[in-house]
Order: sequence, then C-alpha cells, then structure tokens
Amino acid sequence: MSAFIDARNVPSGTVLEPDLAIIGGGPVGISLALSLANTPLHVALLESGGMTFDSKTQALYEGARVGAPYLTLEASRLRYLGGSSNHWGGWCRPMDAIDFEERSWLPYSGWPITKKDIDKYFARAHALCEGGTLLYDRAGKYASEMGPAIALGDGGVTTRWFQFSKMRGSMLPTHFGDRYADDLKRIPRLQVYLHANATRLGLNAGGKNIDEIDVATLTGRKFKVKPKAVVLATGAVEAARLMLASNDVVTAGVGNEHDLVGRFFADHPIPRDTATLVIFDGKLSPYYTEQQTFRGAILRAGLFPSEAFRRANAVMGSSITIENRVDLDDLASAAVATTAAAIGVDAGDAIAFSLGCGMEVTPDPERRFTLDTDKDALGMPKLKLHMRIADSDFAHFRQTLKELGRQLLESRAGMLRLNLKTREDWLDGLDWGNHHMGTTRMHADPRKGVVNANLLVHSVANLYVAGTGVYPTYGAANPTINLIALVLRLADHLKGGLR
Repeated sequence: MSAFIDARNVPSGTVLEPDLAIIGGGPVGISLALSLANTPLHVALLESGGMTFDSKTQALYEGARVGAPYLTLEASRLRYLGGSSNHWGGWCRPMDAIDFEERSWLPYSGWPITKKDIDKYFARAHALCEGGTLLYDRAGKYASEMGPAIALGDGGVTTRWFQFSKMRGSMLPTHFGDRYADDLKRIPRLQVYLHANATRLGLNAGGKNIDEIDVATLTGRKFKVKPKAVVLATGAVEAARLMLASNDVVTAGVGNEHDLVGRFFADHPIPRDTATLVIFDGKLSPYYTEQQTFRGAILRAGLFPSEAFRRANAVMGSSITIENRVDLDDLASAAVATTAAAIGVDAGDAIAFSLGCGMEVTPDPERRFTLDTDKDALGMPKLKLHMRIADSDFAHFRQTLKELGRQLLESRAGMLRLNLKTREDWLDGLDWGNHHMGTTRMHADPRKGVVNANLLVHSVANLYVAGTGVYPTYGAANPTINLIALVLRLADHLKGGLR
C-alpha cells in the first residue's frame, strides 16, 4: 500500500516524471485516478490541501466580484482532499437529452456529444456517488406505495425524482477524500501529493505542449512535474485561473487563443419562496417535501418542465421543489375559497407550501473571470468575477411556474400564487447552487470552445480539462454525478491514448 506524500517534505528542485498528472483531488480527480488503477500508467495526483480543512489553504480561493450579487469565491469550494464533496448536499439526477442539443432559440447552445455518450457511464458514476438502487424517474412506477403523486392536468410540468448520495457507514453524502483514500493508497502506480499547488502550466516554446508544471507549497517548497499528459481537475474557477495565469509563452494564457477561457461562467440560481402552492384537499405525499428511503434508494420528488414543453416554449431547464408549509393570510385564504368554489371543489382542508427551485441560466460570454492585480500567498494573480444574470432567465422560470399553476387548476387539485415579479424581487435573498460551470466550454470548433469532445484543449496536444467548466450549457440537474460520468468517459479515452 502506497502512502500519501506531503509536498511540504519534497525537496525544492525535485523533478517528477509521471505519465499523467492530475491537478485536483476532488470527486473528478479521485474518480479519474480510481478508473486508471489497473492501467500501466504512472499517475501523480496533486492536491492543494491536506486531509482536513486549513484556513490558509482555503484563502487561496479568494477573489473579487463586481456586478450582480454572488457568493464569495472562497465560500463555494473546499480546498482539501475530496474537494467540494466535503460539503455537498448529495443531490443527484441525470441531465436530459435536450441539455446537449443545439437549440435555435438559445445562442451558444449545443454540445459536441450527446446524452447517450455519457449514459453508459452513468451507472458507474452513480455507484461512485453511492446513490443506492438506480431508480430516478423509474421511481414513479412505485410512487403509489409511498403515497399519490400530485394530480396535474395534461401539460408541460411533471413529477420527477432526485436521488441522494449516502456514504457507507455514515448519514452524510459521500465525501470522496474520506471514502476513497484507502482505495487510492492501494493503487501501486499512483502517487498522491498533498499540499501541492500547481502555479504554472509550462508550455513548450511552440506553445503546443505542456512540458512542465510548477508546484509550490505554502511553506516555500517548489518543484516541477514533467508529465506526458495533464488533466486539469481543479473546478471551473481554478482551472480558468491557472490557464489564464500561465501566460509566459502565450500572453493570453494557455488555451486562450480565442479569448474564451474564463467566459460563460454559470451557476444555478436558487431563488427562495418563488411561489405558494395550495393543495385543496390537504394531502401531500411526504416525498415531495423531504427525503424518503425507498427500495434501497434515498429519493425526493420535484416538479420539472418536460423536454417537449421546453422545446415548444423556448424555456430553460429548472427544478421546482416543495419546501416549507406556510400559513395563508386572510386575503390568500379568501382567494383559495373563491377559486375552489368556482371550480367546484372543497378547500376546507387546504394546505399551502412555499416553492423553491434550481434554475438554468442562459450562456453569457460577458459573465466571466479575468485576472486581477492582487496576488495570493503563492504569488498567483487572484480572479475578478464579472457577474450577470438576465431578466429572461427569471421570465423563463416564471413561465414554467405559470404552466404548473394552469395544470393544478385543470386537475382541480390546487392553485399557485406567484410571489416574485420584479428583478429586485428575484434578487432579494437569491441563493446559488455553488455549481461552477462554463469557463472552459466544450465545442468542436476551437473558435467557439476551449476543449473538444474528449476534453482536450484545442491548441495544446496533451492538456485535458475535466470539470463542469467544460459545460457549454448547464441544464438544471446537479452537476456532480453527470460530471463523474463524463470523467469516466475521459478515462477510457486516456487508456487508449497514453499506453
């Protein structure tokens, strides 16, 4: 069993020469290393942090923000082995086919791969996330055993299902560092370096190959890695920073010939109390409001726009969740009674809930990161986020809510009150999913994307980017499990190309 190596003990000037360097020890880097375990490849995994949280290491994420309100950059990720799986909520569900499609009404849409290209890896990704029995929307076949689904009239919004990660022997979602540390140690040709910060991707003189990686520790040690190939698995924000800051050979930065690195940043907005849902008969199955363990899986139902509705109405993806029970004031109670009487139902036992959501945003090249003048403790430039969110993103979701309200009335099961009208309403208390995406987008055309369908940087022969930064569009599904499926596909590609 190999041991993890503390980079703070590696002598300065050391040169490592693995076949493959993986930069980043979060779910992506760990999943990739595990997938390459039975290959002849010698792999070095470089993780910035250690086995536990450290405030000085965490501070390396700090950056500036301008524009629309957004989270502080150091609050969105955790910088130690396991990465942000150390604080994720474990929400999982597959992306939809439409998420990969080029849509005439959505500029910059279209992936160079289809949903089918990652579907065959999804079960393995699900197993790595410890998601239990693979059910998802098949759970609808058994929902009646847990209680009836909300009755909805024919239309564009349907009940669909999330599943949740649960780490073996714990009540928490799978923390990849804790869960897989021993498995990593059993890989004979893998070396995991902790407290090892990649500070430069060193291009050769022609700018077409990564010849070396500069690595530094917060204690002042510096050494180099000279791999045959590199996988950048640091997350969308840090991948963009490292590529932009590695500008000693190509002044725009590695892979940035067309000024795309750092652009198209996205996250899933999570506005609170978007609407009030009223159920006339007072009966709501518990799987809508909280997790339920059922048939070997942890499940929760949500309300989603169908792919057909999204196409027909040119709206973005979203997920609607039913949250806290709320009391209706006198005016709202009168509105419920009047509506129920008008459609001929008894609302004497009516109950109401606030609705939350996860929204997809439209791709925007001006929502981006640029290098700032401030430096971090390693001497690397910090980032500045130029944050924007379009009014159309809120309008798309409002349209989906209206469709849900129409279906509830058609079925005479309930009604909906929309609570947010103005931009200020939406932004007030707006939360985010901490799902960083889009900064190193995937496209077959190097003028429109940073990486190709195999996640290889178009202009660099041996640099891959593995992270949700490669997403051209974002869907509404939580990204971790879908990203791991994409990374397992990359592992198969690397097995064929680095022998």
